[in-house]
Amino acid sequence: MPGISKDFHMHVQDPLSQRLTWNKPPLSVLIIKKIHESSVVQPFMDLVTWLVQEKRMVVYVEVSTLEDEMIADDSGFQPIKQKLNTFKEGTEDLSGRIDFIICLGGDGTLLWASSLFQGSVPPVMAFHMGSLGFLTPFEFDNFKSQVNHVLEGHAALTLRSRLKTVITDAECDSHINSIEKPKKIQVLNEVVIDRGPSPYLCHLDLYVEGRHVTSVQGDGLIVSTPTGSTAYAVAAGASMVHPNVPAILVTPICPHSLSFRPIVVPAGVEIKVMVSPESRGAAWVSLDGRNRQEIKVGDSVRITTSEFPIPSICKMDQISDWFDSLAECLHWNVRRPQRAFNNNNGANGRVKDDSDCSIEA
Repeated sequence: MPGISKDFHMHVQDPLSQRLTWNKPPLSVLIIKKIHESSVVQPFMDLVTWLVQEKRMVVYVEVSTLEDEMIADDSGFQPIKQKLNTFKEGTEDLSGRIDFIICLGGDGTLLWASSLFQGSVPPVMAFHMGSLGFLTPFEFDNFKSQVNHVLEGHAALTLRSRLKTVITDAECDSHINSIEKPKKIQVLNEVVIDRGPSPYLCHLDLYVEGRHVTSVQGDGLIVSTPTGSTAYAVAAGASMVHPNVPAILVTPICPHSLSFRPIVVPAGVEIKVMVSPESRGAAWVSLDGRNRQEIKVGDSVRITTSEFPIPSICKMDQISDWFDSLAECLHWNVRRPQRAFNNNNGANGRVKDDSDCSIEA
């Protein structure tokens, strides 16, 4: 064809080439601690004390973190507490002030860190101190050496894509219950549209790049990132997708059709989910389990890949960390191994005596 070369080449980036590189030594760190968890308090104070006294870093924490009774009542921690910078969610913009983030807790701490940065996100180092720990590969026992390793720039990165989500009103195409410009919300795991308290099936219209693809009748729909594929989506029957795969997953929740299977579409396409005009009731939408609100007939949710991923610091590398988390957290493909044939059996599992036609169990 004129103007098109007959030689086509595709360059696929090796995930292992994604490495953490500091343009200048990091000076500030944000510490996110799991709330309502007493076992995290002492590690939090140990980490903060070390970062302030030995590493001479500027440490940011949430106001609510320092209001924890065990922290507030610890007299030995008070001199360190006076040197910390505090902030409240929704009142201050941390963009440009944080060099990297350390999370102490479960996967929810990483989701919370994601919600604090609606634009560019600093690298995140997550310590496993929660229930599941699918996104938190580091153990706290030797935190000093591990943090030093990261500060020196010796770490691999997994760029976890997020979804840019806008909820729009049916009539004025503005954010629900607001006359302002629609707010774009960054989502790390998934956008869930479900029937909420309604006794009726969800009736949703699904569009991809402006084309009506199908109608959804069931309990709802999950639109997720590859990171979110191992969260709600996998429980609803989706495949587990490595976070480096550029894709968006669309998974029905209890569809009223045996042939409605989960699909994977290319990253970057725009997905629109609209409450159908034929729907018997409203639906509900939640973003990473937060911001839950009702959407009515004609309202829609527009979703596409965000330009601001989460740079998640790896313990080993992108491949090893992911498969280790599948094995440890989900017990993926765990079963008793099949017994090998003993020396008296033939290659096909039958005994050598031709008169005995039984097969060894």
